[in-house]
Amino acid sequence: MSVSHGPMRPGSTVSERRLAAVSGAEVAVPDPDRLVHVQFRRFAGCPVCNLHLRSVVRRHEEIAAAGVREVVVFHSPADELRPHTADIPFAVVADPDKRLYVEFGVERSTRALLDPRVWGPVVRAVVSGSWQVARGRERLPANRPHGGRLGLPADFLIAPDGCVLAAKYGEHAYDQWSVDELLELAAARTPHAPCTKPAAR
Repeated sequence: MSVSHGPMRPGSTVSERRLAAVSGAEVAVPDPDRLVHVQFRRFAGCPVCNLHLRSVVRRHEEIAAAGVREVVVFHSPADELRPHTADIPFAVVADPDKRLYVEFGVERSTRALLDPRVWGPVVRAVVSGSWQVARGRERLPANRPHGGRLGLPADFLIAPDGCVLAAKYGEHAYDQWSVDELLELAAARTPHAPCTKPAAR
């Protein structure tokens, strides 16, 4: 696996690897037949992450029809993450040591929750999440989640040859591509700069 300590940009190369999903399945990144949308989220049960993931789940068939495979990475251990993923129809990967976060340059910051732009989504997430927990559809996060609460999200759209077509590093906890933005990027498949060689191991 190549290791990078800086951000991935369009034209960067993602080396081939097989990731273990918490379901026990393996997922290839990049995928030889489809685009891959790799989402980096925060911790298991994160309310703002769940708010966004529900929108992805609702439109998963539309995303798959556009030729995109979803892979979601959390910095929680698999045992902590697994109870939160029963209704997610795509691969969820546990990365408690944050190796993938380091490779892709995904960071943490106090602005994850202090940025005023996240306050509205946090309120909606808490209200919606409380209702879902009361109905038994979601679980509460751990009081002290593994990896902390200050992670920032990130999104990458990766071509079958490993080239990064598009990338977004969130400025706060709810700053990620919407489903519409993802579908627009997949439809455009904007030509990317020549891929750089992966960094040495």
